[in-house]
Amino acid sequence: MKWCRMAITDREVYGILDGDEAVVVQGSPFGTYTRTASRMKLTSAQLLIPVMPSNFYAVGVNYSAHIEWANTRHKLAIGAPKQADIGYRSPSALIPSGASIVIPKDSPGPVEYEAELVAVVGKKAKNLTEREALSCILGYTLGNDVSERSWQASDRTLWRAKNTDSFKPMGPVIETDLDPMHQHIVVRVNGRTANAYDTDKMIWSIQHYISRMTRYLTLYPGDVIWLGTDGACEPELKGGDRVEIEAESIGILSNPVIKEA
Repeated sequence: MKWCRMAITDREVYGILDGDEAVVVQGSPFGTYTRTASRMKLTSAQLLIPVMPSNFYAVGVNYSAHIEWANTRHKLAIGAPKQADIGYRSPSALIPSGASIVIPKDSPGPVEYEAELVAVVGKKAKNLTEREALSCILGYTLGNDVSERSWQASDRTLWRAKNTDSFKPMGPVIETDLDPMHQHIVVRVNGRTANAYDTDKMIWSIQHYISRMTRYLTLYPGDVIWLGTDGACEPELKGGDRVEIEAESIGILSNPVIKEA
């Protein structure tokens, strides 16, 4: 099942995809809901980010090929993680598919995409084993962890490099029926394939992350966990570009890039 979130006049509603339409529901996928008789054509619907999370978690380094690329491209000395650590991002940086990624005018660059599978928590979870871990997940969507590398290197924290307004595209929908460890992610910049990878190359599985996280913190419905990227993140993004991230089971997250005047 694919869930979307839409703006209709002065309200936000959830919908269930049915072909090229979305069936409007009363309620949400995080509780009880009923289908209504109202339908929206996807071509005319104003899609929002599929969920507004209270807690926004992000895996920092979770693929070996990305480590190798980052070390070469940015002259770093990152090693393979010794444990499954998790970071945080700001929900205020989230934008939906179709909205513009805005590069600040004082950004020295490079600004790079990071295509990620995103897990959406469906129910409250604490102290889950790896065997139980996926029981708390509603479904999955896509994310673009846009990163300003000069700021990432110079700032004591990642507050600008990762959390600048518009730097976190997410969407277009939540797919509830897929295997997160067997997804093929493709990135296109201006229509040309720039990168592709398979999620079975994760260093630490999503099940491991969830189990480790819930030992120390409680996951709540609507929380999101971004699961890292693999391979290169080239070419760097410039004003006038369009970056697309696709997983066949979810759809395409597509965003234009503009440079702040």
